[in-house]
Amino acid sequence: MALLSRSSKPRWFQLAAVIALAFVFLFPLWQITLEAAQFPGGLQMHIWINKISGSDKHIVKNINILNHYIGMQAIHPESIPELRYFPKVAAALITLGLLGIWINKTWYYGAWFMLLLVLGGLGIYDFYLWLYDYGHNLDPKAPIEVPGMTYMPPLLGEKDLLNFYVKSYPHVGGIALGLAGFLGFMAAWFRWKITR
Repeated sequence: MALLSRSSKPRWFQLAAVIALAFVFLFPLWQITLEAAQFPGGLQMHIWINKISGSDKHIVKNINILNHYIGMQAIHPESIPELRYFPKVAAALITLGLLGIWINKTWYYGAWFMLLLVLGGLGIYDFYLWLYDYGHNLDPKAPIEVPGMTYMPPLLGEKDLLNFYVKSYPHVGGIALGLAGFLGFMAAWFRWKITR
């Protein structure tokens, strides 16, 4: 019964938060889908914490071919530094989260939650900058040029880009990251209720 006691709730919430955070290594964080008549089922690009993949193994190559015609930069996952250091940041957060279960203090749970919130927010902002750069920094010698046109996919939502309908939404890893934040907050809140 001690495992289910009121005083153990913060630890269980923190453990659940850490487990949810670990899902960023198992599932993509985000998915961008390009739909067009010539691509039945659409082209799905999955952004993971450490790589970029898609609905088939040639997805990045196919998108790079399409991007070439409108002057967008080629996507080279190995040249994106975030894909190398984001996994280290997530691993550090998981380690700190597990440490919080042992420390079991309101201030620590709160600090971990705030750190997760800040770093998650910075990650989303970095993703926005990445999308902005790819959509606006175009090659002026591109075969297809539409004056005044930019090709930035939406950060969140859907929009038309030439003959493509683009959808951009969190995938399982991104949803799990949000859940980790909620569970971390609950750990701090329950610990505060116990000690006030």
